[in-house]
Amino acid sequence: MARLLYQGHGSYRIVSHEQFVIYVDPFAGEEYDLPADLVLITHEHSDHNHTELVNLKKGGKILRSKDMLVNGEYHSISINGIDIEATPAYNHHHSIDECVGYLITVDQVKIYAAGDTSKTEFMSNRLAHEYLDYAILPTDGVYNMDEKEASECAKIIGAKHSIPVHMIPGALFSAKKAADFSADGKIVLTPGKEILL
Repeated sequence: MARLLYQGHGSYRIVSHEQFVIYVDPFAGEEYDLPADLVLITHEHSDHNHTELVNLKKGGKILRSKDMLVNGEYHSISINGIDIEATPAYNHHHSIDECVGYLITVDQVKIYAAGDTSKTEFMSNRLAHEYLDYAILPTDGVYNMDEKEASECAKIIGAKHSIPVHMIPGALFSAKKAADFSADGKIVLTPGKEILL
C-alpha cells in the first residue's frame, strides 16, 4: 500500500508499495532520507524547488514545470507503472506558463497535487470527473487561494479526501488554517505525519 508523508509547507513524499519514492516540491521540513526515483517540481519559486535536499537513485529523475508544460501543452509520463500528468496551476502570483500541478496515480490511487494555484476551470471541467482519492490544496490566501476558496475547490473536485497544505508563508503548518479549511473527507496532516493511501 502506498503512503504519503507531509514534510510541511508545500512539501511531501509519496512511496509506492514497490518502494518507488516521489518527492513533490522539496523545501520544507525533514525526512529527505529516502533516495528518490522521481522529484516533481510544480514551479521555480524558492519554496518549492530545493532539489539539493534529495538524493536521487541511479536513474532517478527530476521533472520541472518546464519539462511538463511545453508551448502551452501539458505532458504526461508513466514510470514503473506510476502515471504523472501535468495540470494547469495559476493565479495573480503564478503565471500559467510557468506553473503546473500534477495528477499522480500510484498503486491505483489518484492524487491531485495542486501546486500553487487558485480556482481553475480544469477543476470543474476535468478533475470533478476523475473520481480522485486525494486532493492536496494550498490555503495560504497570500500567494494562493485562501482556505475558503480552497474549500470551494475541494467541493468542486469531489475527491474522497482533501488535504490542506501551504498555509502560511514561512511556516510549516497552521492549525487555524487547517481548521478553517472545510471539505468532506478532510485529512489534516502535521509536519512529519505519514498516512497510508
